[in-house]
Amino acid sequence: MGKVTDSKIWHILTTPDEIPTDQPRLKTNLDTNLLKLIAIISMLIDHVGTAFFPDMPVFRYAGRLAFPIFAYCLTVGLLYTSSIKKYLTRLGIFALVSQPLYIMAFHPQDWREEWMNMNIYFTLFVSLIAMAGVKERKWWLFIAALLLLSFLNFDYGATGVVLMLIFYICRNRPAIGAALFCLYYIPALWNGYPEDPKSLMLGVLCIDWTIFSLLSAPLIFLRTNSKIKVNKYFFYAFYPAHLAAIWIVRMILNV
Repeated sequence: MGKVTDSKIWHILTTPDEIPTDQPRLKTNLDTNLLKLIAIISMLIDHVGTAFFPDMPVFRYAGRLAFPIFAYCLTVGLLYTSSIKKYLTRLGIFALVSQPLYIMAFHPQDWREEWMNMNIYFTLFVSLIAMAGVKERKWWLFIAALLLLSFLNFDYGATGVVLMLIFYICRNRPAIGAALFCLYYIPALWNGYPEDPKSLMLGVLCIDWTIFSLLSAPLIFLRTNSKIKVNKYFFYAFYPAHLAAIWIVRMILNV
């Protein structure tokens, strides 16, 4: 293998991953810039609540929209990227950059015990490997990635692969995809824990807070056409940047 130079890394990072106009259009929402903006706003609200308002679950509820949207946009990227290797390299670089910031933003006091708690970029990275295995019929790759997500401490675990499978298989059948997506989260209606302040009580039902992920379904399965254009590096950089900001504010406030 040849030496990876700075110019090669820059080429990988700057290779466009927009949806080509000469390929078949999916029947789900391809307004990915709008979706990513909604996702990062949702994620920011969630993380601010986690760090500064842990007793106010409404922040966490709002944050449930983010991950399904990220998983969906990753599926779109899988289908349209010109190079899965370059796509994985970008995700891997930002995963490594974000990891110390992620740990210090949410575990500043016990970072020595939590340093192997992997950030969402690592989850998306391994989920993309799993789905590349599905797309290329390399089932050993899919199984290996799924096991890795299931048994190590990745943010959201194997949920990313499950959601991406739904989005991938039903990419041209949005009604079926929406139904399967809803079915995946339906157990949340009775899987809550009464001692968890984020759970909701509705009569005899104790509803798990992940039920709010269903709010992302219309955004994913119904088409929009906002024509919003945002440089893709804004989305890549926002994650480590907002983690750094949370860490700095926590140090200033000593919380």
